[in-house]
Amino acid sequence: MADEIQKFKVSIDGITIEVDPGTTILNAARKIGGDIVPPAMCYYSKLEGSGGKCRTCLVKVSKGSEKDPRPMPKLVASCRTTVMDGMEVMNITSPEVLDARKGVVEMLLINHPLDCPVCDQAGECKLQDLSYEHGTEQTRYEFERRSFERIDIGDKIQLHMNRCILCYRCVYTANQLTGKREHGIIYRGDHAEISTFIENALDNDFIGNVIDVCPVGALTDKTFRFKNRVWFTKPVDAHRDCPSCSGKVTLWYKGTDVIRVTGRKDEYDEVDEFICNTCRFEKKHTDDWVLEHPTDVSDQSVIASNHYHAFNPPPVIKEDAQLKEANIEQLARSEKLK
Repeated sequence: MADEIQKFKVSIDGITIEVDPGTTILNAARKIGGDIVPPAMCYYSKLEGSGGKCRTCLVKVSKGSEKDPRPMPKLVASCRTTVMDGMEVMNITSPEVLDARKGVVEMLLINHPLDCPVCDQAGECKLQDLSYEHGTEQTRYEFERRSFERIDIGDKIQLHMNRCILCYRCVYTANQLTGKREHGIIYRGDHAEISTFIENALDNDFIGNVIDVCPVGALTDKTFRFKNRVWFTKPVDAHRDCPSCSGKVTLWYKGTDVIRVTGRKDEYDEVDEFICNTCRFEKKHTDDWVLEHPTDVSDQSVIASNHYHAFNPPPVIKEDAQLKEANIEQLARSEKLK
């Protein structure tokens, strides 16, 4: 009988858990769940090599291990740092981490415009959540922001570099899901941007997945663009017999119409299984799918605003005669001023 793999004990914000050797701090925190899970804008568990770009998942290691209990001298990226036996980690319990995360969000927002009212990603944007939780009222940046024109990098995908935070997710997706990669990061430093090779169009049966992995509104679905807000739609899990992919998707309904199709996502906004372009862009009729059940939506998500799991009508409001009389008097005074 093979020897059992020795587990490592790691404590995160005072909660101890046992994980396999080689597990990152971020994934150990995800096993615990809840508020102690660090945010991650670039890490994607389905994409090899992702992580270490955005620095939003910084944590403080107050104890390295049982053998070497010295703390790590600097904050570390939890998506890239593996646990050691006896390690103690501080996330939301560390003021230093929260202050650093606030600085990271301010840095991400230097060039990212807060155009949430006109962005299709509003309601599903992790940067929107981060800016609400850790952002500042105003930026200290005094220089002119970078500005780019919108680019159609395919007949159904639009790139708006003004919103890009250079998380590299779309690059890894194209590199690992398709036979050839036609886009990537060009230039360096504050001039770096996502672009296609000599303005080629992205043309591959799985390239639509770059829309799902983008954490902000930089890559958008042109077939859904400006059609509706996600909190006015009803997501429903469905499947079909697809020869190219698993065929397991989420249909987004507006009334009886399917206005968008996406891959199914978990609680960390990561796609469970990547889907093909045929399922995403061409199958937008209910009779194309076998409907399963309404998609589970977190109560903290704005998408849950129109989901009613239980019938709970509000109490009947009794008529207030005094208020009604006051309103009549106010209306009469207003009419005299006209």
